[in-house]
Amino acid sequence: MILFHPMDFLIIIAFGVSIWAQFRVKGTFNRWAQVPVQSGMTGYDAARRMLDNNGLYDVPVEAVRGTLTDHYDPVQRVVRLSEPVYYERSISAVSVACHEVGHAIQHSVSYPMLVARHKMFPLVNITSGIAPLLLIAGFFFQLSGLLLLGIIFFSAAVTFQLVTLPVEFNASSRARELMVSEGFITNEEERGVAKVLNAAALTYVAAALISLLELIKYIMIFTNRSNE
Repeated sequence: MILFHPMDFLIIIAFGVSIWAQFRVKGTFNRWAQVPVQSGMTGYDAARRMLDNNGLYDVPVEAVRGTLTDHYDPVQRVVRLSEPVYYERSISAVSVACHEVGHAIQHSVSYPMLVARHKMFPLVNITSGIAPLLLIAGFFFQLSGLLLLGIIFFSAAVTFQLVTLPVEFNASSRARELMVSEGFITNEEERGVAKVLNAAALTYVAAALISLLELIKYIMIFTNRSNE
């Protein structure tokens, strides 16, 4: 049983990047949460107006507890904003609110990558829980069949994370474009918006990188064992 693999060095580095990204997104959000947006809009105001301007009058905007718990629920078709985002009138609040509306717009126009992500979710929800058990069993009992099955299941979760990347970047791109064109922010404030959204996107990139490196590691181990 392999206790340490050469790929683990890269995985450790990726974990370090992930931890740094988490600190960065919190720090960036807190910094720009102190900068009032010139339009005077709250996160709720921005979300509601952007939804209405895109014909999504039936999509509600709700406040939820916590910090950075913002998300769009495609099942209930509702934008949920954390209380600091919902009530505050800052660049951070408006940026995050409009990003989540970006997902609602994606849903309304059937953005292909979002559609693919939604279709994958039920399968990935199952395989992501089973994959670690299969991988551990494959390593422990030296069973190549279980190891291969674990790799296949794990690859589904990795694919899901990779598909998530363009979904997140596209939502941010839609948000930034609409925020400027609809007058939610000035051209000068777009710099702060970009920093908030880019910091958040980095966390998704780091998570996907870790999973991809782990998958490559498992494939290398399986290939080496098959060649023995």
